[in-house]
Amino acid sequence: MSPGTLIAIIVAVVVVILVCALVAGMIMRRRRLQARFGPEYERAVETKGSRRAAERDLREREERHDALHIKQLPASARDRYAHEWDRVQERFVDQPDDAVHEADRLVTSLMSERGYPTEGLEQQLSDLSVEHGRTLEHYRAAHEVNGRSTRHEATTEELRGAMVHYRALFTELLHNGHRPPEGKA
Repeated sequence: MSPGTLIAIIVAVVVVILVCALVAGMIMRRRRLQARFGPEYERAVETKGSRRAAERDLREREERHDALHIKQLPASARDRYAHEWDRVQERFVDQPDDAVHEADRLVTSLMSERGYPTEGLEQQLSDLSVEHGRTLEHYRAAHEVNGRSTRHEATTEELRGAMVHYRALFTELLHNGHRPPEGKA
């Protein structure tokens, strides 16, 4: 075999190895983003129109999130918020519209205390998606009903559903992204 042929074979093998490594890296990045963002990954793909644009957006979200000063709540703050949530739920029986509005304010207050910026719904959703992508649809649904409630267009059953949706994100935020101990919300 001539030296030129040997060099050509070596170059071809190196190129194939590099392409395989690049593809494997892309697949691993995609899987990591899918695991981290959950259903929010597919929502981003649909919204952005391509996986590449969605993945770029999700990585930008991660960078912004990493720059935030998200903190865990001390036990005293968790107890205070849990007590306030109980009060909001009790209020639902007599004043469902007001309870849903209060649940929204309480979730926003909790986000703020944890260190999440609370300006603008889209920015809230973007910031929350990094650690809470699996419960973000709950927040979207609850927020939508809350808006309709403000216009007196939501049924009691929709308001009840909004409370359930708010509780999903509230519980996750309250317990620093972890599942709460049994019997505690």
